Amino acid sequence: MMIIEGIVLKERPVGEQDRFIDVLTKEKGIIELSVKGARKINGKSGSSTQLFAYSRFCCDKRGERLYLNSAEPIHIFYDLRNSLTGISLASYFAEVLRYCISERTDSGYVLRLLLNTLHCLEKGLRSEQLLKSIFELRLMAEIGYMPDVLACRGCGAFEPEEIFFSLKEGDFYCSDCYEDDGSRMKLRLPELSAIRHIVLADFDRLFNFRLSEAAGDRLAVFTENYLLTHIERNFKTLDFYRSMKNGQ
Repeated sequence: MMIIEGIVLKERPVGEQDRFIDVLTKEKGIIELSVKGARKINGKSGSSTQLFAYSRFCCDKRGERLYLNSAEPIHIFYDLRNSLTGISLASYFAEVLRYCISERTDSGYVLRLLLNTLHCLEKGLRSEQLLKSIFELRLMAEIGYMPDVLACRGCGAFEPEEIFFSLKEGDFYCSDCYEDDGSRMKLRLPELSAIRHIVLADFDRLFNFRLSEAAGDRLAVFTENYLLTHIERNFKTLDFYRSMKNGQ
């Protein structure tokens, strides 16, 4: 018997009563659990296996597959469902993680990132746009795509007023060193400071910064494109989230 803590990222029905759930865990990355008779389960065990439930799962391993024996909820993130854009954004996070994180991967920091982001999203502690930017960029840093945010690659300037950032190379030049090749995104010092904070700050301080609306808009464009450039694919949940935001 195995006891695992994790958060449900996806549910897939199997037959009339059963389903599989994908769970992001700390020690084992994303695992697939078979939930027998899922549609008959109610009470604590039923809520523990629903989408975005952070739960403690007791599992049996039979061959290569894990079967759920029992489950106890730790936090359900139920209030995410009060906002269509909020649940859409959470679904985008889940789809990105299911693509990026494999089985048997140490995912403690990634799990903490998701839980903290969903907490802020559920409670409305930060704007959806800022939470999206933080999640996208910090995730990239945690899985090996941290941008080089130290200084201008040309002259070493630490705080240039304008920077030109390469999404692909993950580095930047100041306006004095930049040669226009059409491949770099123009940002300003407030966005650079935010990028540095997101990739370098301890988790306890990760969400503790503010940006103007204009700087937040520019940061949002950067972080989304940085993630999509390095993952090299699009996500249907992102398209749906955009449609929800545009429809507001």
